[in-house]
Amino acid sequence: MNLLSKTTRHHRPFRRSAERVLLLACFGILAGCASGPHDTDNPDWAQAGMPPPPKRYETDKEWEETATPPPPAFSESRLLPIEMPPYMSLKFGIDPQTIAITGDGIVRYVVVAQNRSGGATNAFYEGIRCSTAEMKSYARYNNGTWQDVTKPEWKRLSDMNSSYTRKLATQALCRGNAPRASVGDMVQNIRNPVREVQ
Repeated sequence: MNLLSKTTRHHRPFRRSAERVLLLACFGILAGCASGPHDTDNPDWAQAGMPPPPKRYETDKEWEETATPPPPAFSESRLLPIEMPPYMSLKFGIDPQTIAITGDGIVRYVVVAQNRSGGATNAFYEGIRCSTAEMKSYARYNNGTWQDVTKPEWKRLSDMNSSYTRKLATQALCRGNAPRASVGDMVQNIRNPVREVQ
């Protein structure tokens, strides 16, 4: 009887030590799981051994252009000249009544090109996206009719051969990376072009 009691007392310290080690190990595992930027709403990260990709929010959605309306009617009598270098053989003007600011951040307008010595009138229905400094041509007017561009694409203003679009964007339509506050503000800047990027 005394021998059994001594044996039991001899094993108690070892048992307590083992329980203490096991308890510390459990705490360590729990602490490791709790640390780090893991998204516990997604259980896949635990199986993959890494946190999940960041969640996408409404502002992260890819930008999409809204449907483009047909070219608005323009009048040569309403044209406001776009300031261009005097050596250019063409002069450009924009009908202020065709300017529209869309909800997706595009400024659309009709610009008219005329030879300084007279001749045929050509017009272009275009859009400028100030946030990316790009433009798109939707349709061309020639011989009294509009013709849609087959595959309209956004092109960087810096890559354009014609400088009137860059002039129009920097002088009147855009303020930094956004359209100006109103069409009235744009018209005022067409009449009195800004001399530097604002």
